[in-house]
Amino acid sequence: MGFKLDRVHVWSGEIQDQAGGIAQKLAPLAQAGANLEYIYTRRQPDKPGTGMLFVAPVTGPAQVRVAKAAGFAETHDQVVLRVEGDNQAGLGHRLTQKWALEGINLQGLTMSVFGAKFVGFATFDDVADANRAAQILADLGSS
Repeated sequence: MGFKLDRVHVWSGEIQDQAGGIAQKLAPLAQAGANLEYIYTRRQPDKPGTGMLFVAPVTGPAQVRVAKAAGFAETHDQVVLRVEGDNQAGLGHRLTQKWALEGINLQGLTMSVFGAKFVGFATFDDVADANRAAQILADLGSS
């Protein structure tokens, strides 16, 4: 079992927590040709009526300009790894258990299965934790 692993540079911006809030914020990126592989939203409980939108990738000078003009900024308080591989029953448990045993705390985790493959996005607090998690993934993939 092998894994494909990539660091994802996430951009975030505040949205209105209302119908169309997400679509309105995504529109300029779509018009700039962004092919987003990661879209995540969450409400802001401390700011009722608002939420946060996280997207990736934002590539090239034109997309960066549009993202900034739309109120997005590259996030630096989280490190996201995109993981792809062959799906196996119990894989999510084995992976998160190995990370836990090494003291790695996740900010977030999303995993989805498509046929025999999976794709996941794991969010870590810092680069050191992400690097340790990547090494554990490499070890798990080679066993």
